[in-house]
Amino acid sequence: MKDRVIKILGIVIGVTSIFMASGFSFFEITVSCKRHKKQIKKKWFELSHIKINHPRHKFEKEYEEGKAWCMKQNMQDCYIKSIDGLMLHAYYLPSKDSKRFVLLSHGYKGSGFGDFAYTAKFLHEHNCNLLFIDQRCCGTSKGEYITFGAMEQYDVQKWAYYISRRNKKKLPIYLYGESMGAASVLMASGHKLPHELKGIISDCGFRSMKGQIQDMAANWFHLKWIHLILFRLDLFCKVLAGFGMKDSDTTQAMNTNKRPVLFFHGKEDTYVDYRNSLYNYSVCKAPKELVIVPDARHLCSAYEAPELYREKLLDFFAKYD
Repeated sequence: MKDRVIKILGIVIGVTSIFMASGFSFFEITVSCKRHKKQIKKKWFELSHIKINHPRHKFEKEYEEGKAWCMKQNMQDCYIKSIDGLMLHAYYLPSKDSKRFVLLSHGYKGSGFGDFAYTAKFLHEHNCNLLFIDQRCCGTSKGEYITFGAMEQYDVQKWAYYISRRNKKKLPIYLYGESMGAASVLMASGHKLPHELKGIISDCGFRSMKGQIQDMAANWFHLKWIHLILFRLDLFCKVLAGFGMKDSDTTQAMNTNKRPVLFFHGKEDTYVDYRNSLYNYSVCKAPKELVIVPDARHLCSAYEAPELYREKLLDFFAKYD
């Protein structure tokens, strides 16, 4: 009897270990950033969904030209410390005859010089002081984990106050995010922000980490038992990374934010489904506008419909400056 109990216990422990180990692998791929970064990134970017949704897929020339322009600019290094003690970095590019500040919040495992490559030059030429923030554990910012906006929202909030302290002329400030960076600025809008902050721009932002992971698991990998995957991922996020998936959700912020929001999304986006922006728009209680670009994939609206995109940006600034 004793041997049988030990055998059953061993099987249970073995099955549990395999169950949790597979969950840890998923956590390492999606949340962990610095460790094995090159290896994970290489495998991650082999996915067809990533390739076809990247601007390079259809607009390589425009993307590379924009990135090269960013790299040539004489930018200032800026630093702040996050609420959990991480040293965060950003690049600051002032504009001649500046009329406003724009904080640029890049997407998942991205960079400001990449995600905003095409739009940054246009903004700078139209009198915008630009702050390209490196999200935690991206670029030269410290950190080990990407939190899908759960902690990045507080980083954005601190950067907004950093701009406010430099803003001697009290120029308007805007938060402009793409993909996960868009979700982060939307979440940040639910917190106290400088009074000079006039509006928020969200391009292809998702609703929540849970919803985004669920969509990816079902539509990219055709995985079953998604709720078990989410349970394990959430557990490792709480134990190892210090946040829960429930902390990454735009709903509360969109219900409390009073600042105007301009939403962009590509209708053909299979990275972050455009219905995320439909939801964020529907629950947003502030003045708002939603621009859906029919043929655009992820973060490609500015490339697919440049005149419309730029007109909407300038109209937004003119209305709320």
